[in-house]
Amino acid sequence: MEQPAGELPWPTWGLDFAEVRRGGWRPLGFHEFVVKVHGRCNLACDYCYIYEMADQSWRSKPKAMSREIFVESCRMIADHAARHALPAIGLVFHGGEPLLVGPTELEHFARTATTIIGANSKVRLGIQTNGVLIDDDVLRVCERWNIRVGVSLDGGEYEHDRHRLDHVGRGSHEKVVAALDRLLAPAYRHLYSGLLCTIDLANDPVRTYEALVRHDPPTVDFLLPHGNWTTPPPGRIPDLTVTPYADWLIPVFDRWYDAPELETRVRLFDTIIQRLFGRPAGSEAIGLEPIRVAVIETDGSLEQVDELKSAFEGAATLAIRGDGNPLEAALWEPAMAARQIGVAALGDTCRACALHTVCGGGHYVHRYRQGAGFRNPSVYCPDLIALITHIENRVREDLGTALDRATT
Repeated sequence: MEQPAGELPWPTWGLDFAEVRRGGWRPLGFHEFVVKVHGRCNLACDYCYIYEMADQSWRSKPKAMSREIFVESCRMIADHAARHALPAIGLVFHGGEPLLVGPTELEHFARTATTIIGANSKVRLGIQTNGVLIDDDVLRVCERWNIRVGVSLDGGEYEHDRHRLDHVGRGSHEKVVAALDRLLAPAYRHLYSGLLCTIDLANDPVRTYEALVRHDPPTVDFLLPHGNWTTPPPGRIPDLTVTPYADWLIPVFDRWYDAPELETRVRLFDTIIQRLFGRPAGSEAIGLEPIRVAVIETDGSLEQVDELKSAFEGAATLAIRGDGNPLEAALWEPAMAARQIGVAALGDTCRACALHTVCGGGHYVHRYRQGAGFRNPSVYCPDLIALITHIENRVREDLGTALDRATT
C-alpha cells in the first residue's frame, strides 16, 4: 500500500482506527507527563534526537516555559486525573536541560504542581538531567519536594566524552561525576533514580557497564540510538541480519546476570525477563502495554513522546481539535491511540513472529519507514531477536537446573 502524496505517514497508516473504535476499544488516561520546562540545552550531544535529527520545531518554541503556561498545564493535568480517577500521576521535568531554569524556578514549579495536581492525586515528581548543573542548591530543592533525579551518563570519561560535549567542545564527564558524588551523599541518595546510557558500538560494552555501576545506580537503562528504516542508526544496516547491538548488549547481560550479587537493575534486561514470563513491563522499548505518556512543550502545546522527533518533521505533533481539555481529545487521536491498542497496531510481519508478545515490535520510534508509516518491525529487529533469545536461553537453563536440584 502506497502512501498518498502529501499525507504525513501517521503511525496508523494501514490501520482502520474506526474499526478499532467500533470494536469497543476505549483509551486509558495518561498517568505520566513529561513537562518541557526548558527548551534549550547546555550540552551539544551529537546524537540528540531533539536538536540533531529530523524535527527542528524547537527553534520556534520559547526557550523556557513561563509560570503562566505551567499553571495552565497543571490545571489541565489535574482535570484529566480527576476525570479518570487517577490516584497518582508522574510529572517529569524535562528539556532540553531542565536545570537551566535554575533552583528558584524549579522550586516554584514543584510547589505549583504539588498544590494544583496534588489536591486530588498524589504527584510523583522527577527530573531527567545531563547532571552538569546539579549543585547543593538544586539538591536541596529536590529534597524538599521529593524530586527523583535521573542522570544521563554514557560510561567512563572516554566513553561519555565521545558524544556528550558542551558547545565549545569540552567533555562533560568530570562535571557529571562530581554531580553524582553530591547525589550519593546520605542526605540525597534516596532521590537517585538511576542512569541513562546511550549505546555506542565503538565503546567496550563491559567496560561501559562497569563504569556505570561504579556510581551505584538503583537502575541503569541502556538506550538504543534513535533511528529507523529510512534513517538507520549507527552500525545498523537495514534488511541485513547482522546483530551489532545484540553483540554489544549480550556481554553486558552476561556480566550483569552472572554477578554474585545484584549490582543494579538493568531496565531493558528486567523488562525482557518479565515479558518472557508474561508479566506486564510498562516500557516503551519493549512490550505491548498501553503507553500513557503525554508531553507538554514549553509553549504549552501537547505532543506525543518526543523521541518521535527523530523520524520526520512533525512526527510528535498532535492535531487536537475541539474545545475542552486537550488531554481528553488527545486520547482519541489515532496517532496517540496507536500507542495503546497493543497487538492491533503491529504489522503482519510482527504478528507472525513468535517473539512479538515479548518485544512488542520494539520501540515505536524505530519502526518508521518513509511511505509506510510505523506498522513495520523495528529497524533493530535482528538485534532484538538475538538478545531476547539469548536471555531466554540463559534464564531457562537456570530454571531447568533449579528444577533438577529440587527433584533430586
